[in-house]
Amino acid sequence: MAKKVAGTLKLQIKAGEANPSPPVGPALGQRGINIMEFCKAFNAKTQEMEKGAPCPTIITYYTDKSFAMEIKTPPASFYLKKAAGLKPQGKRNRPRGAENPGRETIASITAAQLREIAEAKMKDLNANDVEGAMQIILGSAKSMGIEVKG
Repeated sequence: MAKKVAGTLKLQIKAGEANPSPPVGPALGQRGINIMEFCKAFNAKTQEMEKGAPCPTIITYYTDKSFAMEIKTPPASFYLKKAAGLKPQGKRNRPRGAENPGRETIASITAAQLREIAEAKMKDLNANDVEGAMQIILGSAKSMGIEVKG
């Protein structure tokens, strides 16, 4: 007999850095999910990924207190900032996009870097081929104020 789904939860957790502190611990604890079991499983699944990369995670939890998780690739903005070499700034010490995208360019990347990002994100994008995925990533780059050359 199939398990009865109690609900789903979406979190964005840094790869290899899941721990019981907020926001992970309280979000899981109030739903009756074993926090340490989740942290160990998440860190084991993300150990090959770049440490600290934000990973959107969908957690499906069941009435018997078990869970299943689906870890997606980091957001396109993370890859674009990394490729453009943007340095952390601002209140939270994170790299940011342009204040006025479309009128202001803060960095540039090459078409080869764009293709590499599109290939990495391909499984999570709604695109039929790499060219379509490149168009999606290009739109994200333009909205951040990043120019694509070549």
